[in-house]
Amino acid sequence: MVTLARGGMDWNCWPILNRNRWGFATGMSVFGLLYIPNMLMVPGDATATAGNILANELMFRLSMVSTILVALVNIVVALYLYELLKPINKNYAALMVIFTLVAAPIAMLNELNHVAVLLLLKNPEYLTVFTTSQLQSLVPLFLDLHKYGLHIAGIFWGLWLLPMGYLVFKSNYIPKVIGILLIIGCFGYLIDFVTFFVFPNFGVVISEYAFLGEVLMVFWLLIKGVNVAQWEKRALESASK
Repeated sequence: MVTLARGGMDWNCWPILNRNRWGFATGMSVFGLLYIPNMLMVPGDATATAGNILANELMFRLSMVSTILVALVNIVVALYLYELLKPINKNYAALMVIFTLVAAPIAMLNELNHVAVLLLLKNPEYLTVFTTSQLQSLVPLFLDLHKYGLHIAGIFWGLWLLPMGYLVFKSNYIPKVIGILLIIGCFGYLIDFVTFFVFPNFGVVISEYAFLGEVLMVFWLLIKGVNVAQWEKRALESASK
């Protein structure tokens, strides 16, 4: 654990606080982006999907809240990683934060597509214009728009891995292999964006096979932590420049 104090802040508390936040973000991300959609969505059956959403409305709403919370927590995590990695290169560390600050509002605003689903299914005023079956048939449209929004946010969730991976690789206080895998993960997200928009029938999600670096980075910092001696050495070298 890093034991430096800066600006009156006990640096000891940062790894503990942000490990908890990162673990929280990981759990909420799995809940909001993977578990809920897979449980409620029935491909090719708008009526069944609408019925599942109405029957599990609270869970559907919690998935929206969790996605928004994940975006906010990721900003805090990015700021922590900036402090952790800036001794290597402040500009690249800042770029990592910038990409996160771009991705977060896109991900949060994208949840308006899920809000639209609930408005269509719950607001009786729409029944004066559309039939129930017509409203239900619009639900997949907004769910598909939500997927497109995730891939747009994924551009920046991918891009932030590029400077992070480079900084980890050069750090000497986090294993280099994690840095390499993070860079691979970056290109996984970017390839997914291209294939989703340009080749919609491609059918393979590359990031599902290229996310290992993110997982290892989380668990390494949660369980092992950084090499303190190497971090202090790089921090002193950076401060002396």
